[in-house]
Amino acid sequence: MRVSLFIPCFVDHYFPKVGISIVKVLEQLGHTVDYPEGQTCCGQPAFNTGYWDEARGTAERMLDLFAKADVVVSASGSCGAMLKVFNPELFAGHPREAEAKALSAKVWEFSDFLVTKLGVEDLGARLETKATFHDGCHGLRELRIKSQPRHLLRHVKGLELIEMGEAESCCGFGGTFSVKFPHVSESMGDVKCQSILQTGASTVISNDSSCLMQIQGMLDRQKQPIRSLHLAEVLASK
Repeated sequence: MRVSLFIPCFVDHYFPKVGISIVKVLEQLGHTVDYPEGQTCCGQPAFNTGYWDEARGTAERMLDLFAKADVVVSASGSCGAMLKVFNPELFAGHPREAEAKALSAKVWEFSDFLVTKLGVEDLGARLETKATFHDGCHGLRELRIKSQPRHLLRHVKGLELIEMGEAESCCGFGGTFSVKFPHVSESMGDVKCQSILQTGASTVISNDSSCLMQIQGMLDRQKQPIRSLHLAEVLASK
């Protein structure tokens, strides 16, 4: 199968290993990976802030880039939700509404693609660690992704998965939310970090690097020896 990758801008700039890991996993499964060049922001910051005209201008670029894709796999539940859920709303009544709906039907979040689309759960990964999993808000609430990453992690040899009490609570990042409401964001992130610490885990895993950026930053500031990894990095481990 030819798989087109959607690598969000912050993953491209700050977490390139995530994209590389996704390529490794997909190629291991025998798929051909295509990366349409020229990808930029999906438009979600502008969309969430109410600047829909500006968001639509950015989103139109994504419609052009992935017009010929068979399937599109996203490295982020949050940005994937922009293409799959919010774009059809953004383009409602617009001349490109049909294109937005067509792209929406082709978009898969990474773990959902592996488990639901491909029926794969065991990738032969190995990582000796005690880990807990954070559910990103958009992946959980907009894309209904909850069991898929856990199915994959339970097949990773050497990995002990411990559920935290606040797994489904927001980490406090939320893109522009953390900029507009920094003190609320910090309080929410602190609740998340305390929940992680209570598990005794040495690794926190998520399928959204934006959440991990917030969580890792707060853990580092608290001088906690806990590392964060994207799910793809774990599945690419041998």
